This record gives sequence, C-alpha cells and structure tokens, in this order.
Amino acid sequence: MSKDVYFTISSSAKGVIYKDKGSKFLGYAFPITTEDEVKPLLDKLKKEHHAARHWCYAWQLGVENIRYRTNDDSEPSNSAGKPIYGQLRSKNVTNILMVVVRYYGGINLGVGGLIQAYKTAAQYCLEEANIVEKKLQVVFTLKFEYKDLNKVMRFIKDNNLEIANQIMEMTCEIKLLVRKKEALKIEQLLTDFYGVDFANSAS
Repeated sequence: MSKDVYFTISSSAKGVIYKDKGSKFLGYAFPITTEDEVKPLLDKLKKEHHAARHWCYAWQLGVENIRYRTNDDSEPSNSAGKPIYGQLRSKNVTNILMVVVRYYGGINLGVGGLIQAYKTAAQYCLEEANIVEKKLQVVFTLKFEYKDLNKVMRFIKDNNLEIANQIMEMTCEIKLLVRKKEALKIEQLLTDFYGVDFANSAS
C-alpha cells in the first residue's frame, strides 16, 4: 500500500446492539480531524443515552504521526478502551472516534467478558461503517499574472493536477491538490516556471 494512502470512515455509523447477561453494548463511530471534536460528540451521546452506565471510547488521529487515546470510563483497567482501539487498528482506520455505550444489566461480566463485549460492539459498528480510502495531499497555491493563465492551465492539464479553488483577476490564484508522493516533482517543476510564485502546505 502506498504511504500516501490511508483509510477512514466517510460518515457517522451505529452498530447493532451486542447483549450479554442483560447488559447492552452499542457502538458508535464518528469521523474526526481534531481532538477538540471528541468531547462534544461524547456529550451528545451522554444526553442521548442518559440512562446508560458507561461511555467508553478510543480515538485515533493522523497518518504519518499517529496519536490515539483510550478511555475505560470507570470499567476495569484496559477492559474497554483498549479492545475498542484494537478494532480500529485491525481495520487500519484513522481520524476516527469510536464510542461504546453500555447499559448495565445487573450481572457483572468479569474482565474477560467485558473485553469480549466492547471488542464485539466496536466490531459490529465498524462493519456498518463506510470505510473509504483517502490520499495524503499537499496544497500548492499558485499566484501569477492573468497573461500567464494559458500556460499555467496547460501545466495543470499536462501534469493531471486537481484544482481545489481559483480566483481569476488581474493577479490570479489557483490552489492545487497534489498527492504527497508527487509533491516534490511538482515543486521542482514550479521552481523553474517563470512568472509563477507558489507556496505549499499539507491539506
């Protein structure tokens, strides 16, 4: 697999309920891009499932520099967050928050039972999710005079580049999306492109 490709989910997902000894476990998955998104999503689920006992979760962000966190929400240590995170790893997905809501059924499941329950609820949820492949991209912002528009558009066409945004005035600006593995080549070509200023950043 190319290093500039990763997998995530395209939209929120809800899994089927997993039951064990009266307890019910329900998995939710959300696409996220920052850690700041986690708390509002958790708060919303806690309002929706206010009668539940636990809201355990795991999240992972990033592609080249992975960050993640797990939370057992007062379940025994490593019995909830870690098995949820294990399912994210097994499906190789990132930029995702997975929450498993537990309604307690009155009978303790033991650590082994909890691990199995949280793992299975997370698995059920990911089976319902739409997992998509995405590419790591670099944004190139080109600035040039209107008189150079034709040669810039020819350059874009010849290199099969994707335009994200464009402003056509006396001074033009075009934002291009370039696959990360192609970025160095495009940067070198642009460096030699007379009349065009450019800057780049990760998307």
